[in-house]
Amino acid sequence: MPARVLLSSYALIGPTASGKEGAALVLAGSHGLEILSLDSMKLFRGMDVGTAKATAAMRRRVPHHLLDLAEPSEQFNARDWLSAADAALIDIASRGARPLFSGGTALYLQTLLHGLFVGPAAQPELRRRLKAVPRQELHDRLTRVDPHSAATIHVNDLRRLVRALEIYEITGTPPSALRKQWQENAPRRSLLIAGIRRNRRDLFARINVRVDRMLEAGLVDEVERLLASPHGLGQVARQALGYKEIADFLTGALGSLDEAVDLIKQRTRHLARRQITWFKRFDVAWVDAAEDEGGDSIARRAATALSLCDR
Repeated sequence: MPARVLLSSYALIGPTASGKEGAALVLAGSHGLEILSLDSMKLFRGMDVGTAKATAAMRRRVPHHLLDLAEPSEQFNARDWLSAADAALIDIASRGARPLFSGGTALYLQTLLHGLFVGPAAQPELRRRLKAVPRQELHDRLTRVDPHSAATIHVNDLRRLVRALEIYEITGTPPSALRKQWQENAPRRSLLIAGIRRNRRDLFARINVRVDRMLEAGLVDEVERLLASPHGLGQVARQALGYKEIADFLTGALGSLDEAVDLIKQRTRHLARRQITWFKRFDVAWVDAAEDEGGDSIARRAATALSLCDR
C-alpha cells in the first residue's frame, strides 16, 4: 500500500500563530502520534527562530519529521517535500506508529491529498522576460488571467508569480484550471483534518506578539549568521517571512529595524489571510479557539474532532 494511503493519518492545520504547534505537541504526546511538519521553511537547517521550529526538548518529547532537510542555500520544492513525506510515512508505519501532519503550508497539504501537478517545462527566455517586469504588474496581469491563482500568491513572491504566468503563456490556460483538471483524475488520499480557527482580532494580536518574541529570541543574529555563511540564503529561503525583511535591513535595503519589524507583522497578517482562503478547499473539522484557551484544551477538542478519543 502506498505510504500516502495510510488510513490512520491525521492533520492539524491553521493559519500562522493560531497555536497549532503547541496543540499538536500535546495531541501527539497524548495519543502516541509522530509529527510531520507541513511547513515550507522549517525544512531548512539553521532557520529556527524565525520559523518557530520545534526545539530539541520538544523533539525528545515527540518524534518530529520533515525538519532540517536542506541547507538554506539549496532549492527545495513540493516534489522534494512529497518524496521526503513518503519516506517518513513508511518509516513511521514500519514501527507501528501513526502520523500527525501539522503546519500551515496549504500547498503541501494539497500535494499530499491530491498528488503533484506537473506543469510544462520551464522556458528560460520567457522567465527572463517575466522577471524583468515589476512584481505589482506581474500580479495585476495574473489577476486578470487567473484571479484564483492570484489570490493565493503574494505580490512579493516572484518565483510563484513567474511560474504561474509562464504556465499560462505556454498553455493558454489558467494554472488553477489545469490543476483542477489534473486533480479530478488524481487518486484521493485518506487524511482526517482538524483545524484551529480564531477570530481575526485575536489572530492578528497573536501574530504581533509572536514577531516580537522572535526578535527577542535572536532573529536578527540568526539572519546575520545565515547571510555570513559560505553559501548564504538561497532564492527560496530568502523569501521566508522575517528572514527577507531582516536581511533587507542588514543589507541596507530597509532603513531601520523598526521598519523591518512592521513589514514582518504586516506581511504575516497577509499570509494568514491567504492561508485561511486556501484552507477552505479542504474538508476540515474546525476547532474555534477562545482567546484565553490553552493548548491542552485545544488539543483535547482537536482529538475529538479527529475521533482520536475513540481509537
